Amino acid sequence: MDEGAHSKNFTFTNNCSFTIWPATLCGGGTPQLPSTGFELPSKATYTIDVPTPWSGRFWARTHCSTDSESGRFSCATGDCGSAQISCNGAGGIPPATLVEFTLAPNSGNGQDFYDVSLVDGFNLPVSVTPYVEAIQVTPYGGSRGGSCNTSSCNNDVNKVCPQDFAIKGSDGSVIACKSACLALKKPEYCCTDSYGTPDKCPPNKYSVIFKSQCPQAYSYAYDDTTSTFTCSAGARANYVLTFCP
Repeated sequence: MDEGAHSKNFTFTNNCSFTIWPATLCGGGTPQLPSTGFELPSKATYTIDVPTPWSGRFWARTHCSTDSESGRFSCATGDCGSAQISCNGAGGIPPATLVEFTLAPNSGNGQDFYDVSLVDGFNLPVSVTPYVEAIQVTPYGGSRGGSCNTSSCNNDVNKVCPQDFAIKGSDGSVIACKSACLALKKPEYCCTDSYGTPDKCPPNKYSVIFKSQCPQAYSYAYDDTTSTFTCSAGARANYVLTFCP
């Protein structure tokens, strides 16, 4: 079987009006990708081959710069602490919008699972679009049927971020928004301790703000029903991640 049968193309598109620095992190014992972080100017694209099976996450770092004296690279949102453009296996510091994937082998009856998550907060809008045989599928609601639908968080949550949850840039503008769990650190918002089951941890007044802006994204830990998307591995889909869609 050829090598292409064991990988999928992930294309990152920056539709923002400014440069971003996407990052990648593997999970579940799967290998790190060839690039763990890269610069992506406005309107540019970048493609990575992702082996299957694989699981991990993607996010974008913003407001990044390199210190002229130390040479240390850092970002105001999503920074992974590596001091380099590559994250080298380090995760992003929340708050940041996450795109999470679990890829099945490209053969058999398995399914790819993917979602956009605001559980760790928000920094940029993002969409995930599967491409099957180079045909763009149209966006619908969440699905567990392997229907290869688009998932997205298209709105700028920073515009409605509660004041106490806001991360602000040097000019005073909101550049990221903490989740209630991150901001308040209470079990009822983090779905931990005695709140560690779906029946004990319903949506809260803060997660509802996120959900109203991004109905397809995870707004808190147990937001599975409308936020988990699937695509049949047999469809051999590739994926496009668009920031500021």
